[in-house]
Amino acid sequence: MTEHTPEPEDVFAWIDGEERAREQAGLVRTLRPRPSDSPLLDLAGNDYLGLSRHPETIRGAREAAERWGGGATGSRLVTGTTELHARLEDELAAFCGFEAALVLSSGYAANLAAVTALSDRDTLVVSDAGNHASIVDGCRLSRARIAVTPHGDADIARKTLAGHEGRALLVSDSVFSVDGDAAPLRAYAAACRDEGAALVVDDAHGLGVLGEGGRGALHAVGLAGAPGVVATMTLSKSLGSQGGVVLGPAKVIRHLINTARTFIFDTGLAPAAAGAALASLRLLQREPERADRVREVATALYGRLTASGLAAARPDAAVVSVRAPSASAALRWAADCREAGLFVGCFRPPSVPDGISRLRLTARANLTGEEIDRAVEVILRTAPAGAAGL
Repeated sequence: MTEHTPEPEDVFAWIDGEERAREQAGLVRTLRPRPSDSPLLDLAGNDYLGLSRHPETIRGAREAAERWGGGATGSRLVTGTTELHARLEDELAAFCGFEAALVLSSGYAANLAAVTALSDRDTLVVSDAGNHASIVDGCRLSRARIAVTPHGDADIARKTLAGHEGRALLVSDSVFSVDGDAAPLRAYAAACRDEGAALVVDDAHGLGVLGEGGRGALHAVGLAGAPGVVATMTLSKSLGSQGGVVLGPAKVIRHLINTARTFIFDTGLAPAAAGAALASLRLLQREPERADRVREVATALYGRLTASGLAAARPDAAVVSVRAPSASAALRWAADCREAGLFVGCFRPPSVPDGISRLRLTARANLTGEEIDRAVEVILRTAPAGAAGL
């Protein structure tokens, strides 16, 4: 007679309760694989300049892969730095107006690198409450003294920096990803200069959209290349590729090469992504009007939707945010748009710091007037009860 062996306890049983809670709150997230020939009109992705499928971007990726292979083969400090990476860094720095640049595998990794490498346990890091999750995580990993200040409030940021001892950083997005509003960069920079702090700005949503020819938000306000300013950017939005970059004084970049863990211990950016980003950057330099066009599209979407009674945040760059009555209503609204042939973003807690769910629309420079008309018609036709006048 064999002894019965009891079934092992499900150590992940606690997940069942969390899944039920998410379902009840309308906060379940699912993956939807996108076909290469999707018929949907895309106002959800961050391909602001419409370059991800541009023939020159694709050719840049293909030629890089054919020359250097499918992957970087190692970390940047071992075998993962190619001549292509160096050219991309040089041209990004020159275009954006900084002394030097360092390319990483993602914008997320770039933010972690900048915040953690420029701070320590004795550093004061002042972080805008609207900052992206990658900045928030960088602050946590830095083990520095963190002070979260109200969104866009430069006066409180200044008061928080006043009288600090040791190093200090003020960290902010340039354009915030939820509502698409711009940070008070000039006021933040003035506070940093007066209080002896460094300014670190995530310009992910400014590159390719703001500044002369799309050189970014810092360039637009005269802060590009300033000695106390560091920028991070992503190559996955306006440049239609993948990866991230930190830009700043050359000594800052040298410091990151020696201390930033998300640079030192991560595999280098794939050559195809570097090639695509470089091709897109060169295309933007030849066609700077793309930056103007994406702002025009965002303004048109905002004007049409608000004129019809929907509550939308005035866009400072390419993001147009439209408020929904609830998380479940936002989810249903996005699904109805998708069924009608329009793909829009859906932001719900915890992605929205104020708890208000939204549809998030991203303007693209290559949207036609007819496509704008179609998008507005679908959004208005599928709007849930209570969406107007929020």
